Amino acid sequence: MAFVARTLRAVAIQPTLRIGDVDGNLRRCADLVTQAAREHSPDVIMLPEAASSPNAFDRRMRDVARPVDGEPLQLLRRLAREHGCIVGGGFIAIRGAETRGTYALCEPDGAFHLHDKDLPSFWENSYYRPGKDDGVAPTAAGVMGLANGWEWGRTQTCERLMGRVQLLGGGMHFPSYPDWALTRKWFIERDQELFTQYGRELPGRVARFLGVPAIHPSHVGEFEMETPMVPGLKWRSHTIGQTQITDADGQRLAYLDYGDGEGYVCADIELEEQPRPRDPLPRTFWNSEFPLSAHVVWLAGNAHGRASYAIKSRLGRHRWTPGTDLPDHVPAEAATEVLAGR
Repeated sequence: MAFVARTLRAVAIQPTLRIGDVDGNLRRCADLVTQAAREHSPDVIMLPEAASSPNAFDRRMRDVARPVDGEPLQLLRRLAREHGCIVGGGFIAIRGAETRGTYALCEPDGAFHLHDKDLPSFWENSYYRPGKDDGVAPTAAGVMGLANGWEWGRTQTCERLMGRVQLLGGGMHFPSYPDWALTRKWFIERDQELFTQYGRELPGRVARFLGVPAIHPSHVGEFEMETPMVPGLKWRSHTIGQTQITDADGQRLAYLDYGDGEGYVCADIELEEQPRPRDPLPRTFWNSEFPLSAHVVWLAGNAHGRASYAIKSRLGRHRWTPGTDLPDHVPAEAATEVLAGR
């Protein structure tokens, strides 16, 4: 794969969205993309994963999945065409007989690329299944790697992208700890700051592992959801932000914290002819350590979510209906025919 050095102007969007409100969230994302495009005239604009609805454990999530060729993809394709730039965002997509945590990267000429999260995280397992593609998107602007959510934190993501991409994007949904009084001293007064610091450092760390710039859009804002395995207990918290654009050395070029709220940032990034990893990749599952409590929630949430999805599948209790699928990469000249055939 031949790489070409060039400069790109990138935008990362940090939205405040509502659980389950797919139509309202898509309208809000479209407004933010349009504002950013008019202000900065960028080459690429990236929304975070789960741009159709924040990732949450909540009964409202049962109605969030959309056909892979449905409203979210069509909106991203329209925005890319109207603003003359690459536009990306994530949503829960019905892909054949299963749902996936999909990120769509759409080019202004009509081409598009799809990446499914390899491992759903925590309660996400209740709503979609793992993906199998490599997350490499050869676009007209350069070869982009795509990572959804906790894919940013796992070494296997870097292993499959290493030496193959010039830029990393995709974004995150970082939920914070719940505000329960009983656990406040441990979760809020200690682990939350460790977790937030992990989020601050993660985009730059992954940029250095791969030796490429990173566009890391993330959710921000308050939310209330249900608590897995504890019916009736509310999980009141917030998403922590940490939207960043970094260079290949991991230096922040633009940044939005939780306190900045909803918005977007822009920076010019340099794509090198050949990626040069700056740091060695650790031989561990996670590329950096985070609090023990997060590991516990990861293991318990994964097991509970997988069981929930499997039971609903067996009993036919999913709210979505299986549909058709699309290829992971559709060139401009084939897009109209491919979508019409669906």
